[in-house]
Amino acid sequence: MHELAITEEILRIAVEHAERAGATRIVDINLVIGELSSVVDDSVQFYFDFISPGTVAEGAELHFRRVPARLRCRACGHEFEPEGTDWRCPSCQTVGGDVIAGREFNMESIEVE
Repeated sequence: MHELAITEEILRIAVEHAERAGATRIVDINLVIGELSSVVDDSVQFYFDFISPGTVAEGAELHFRRVPARLRCRACGHEFEPEGTDWRCPSCQTVGGDVIAGREFNMESIEVE
């Protein structure tokens, strides 16, 4: 259910920036979402379609770019993308590490008319 609050904020930010630019319509909203975030694309799209009518974002297309998880091994410093639930470093087999990518969630850009 947190996707509703997230989507409301996406809409608020997009509309604010479009209005500041003097745009009459938002055509596209480009989002970047990390694989480790708990955001579900379909839920965001569902809520956006529900709350955007009557705004300059009505009918805008949402585009989702997923960023894969990337870790840095604490033992050897090797950077790697875990495969599924296997979070062992491929270099030294130490489990886990520091997350350096995959938690992102931001609006990369909007396209307006």
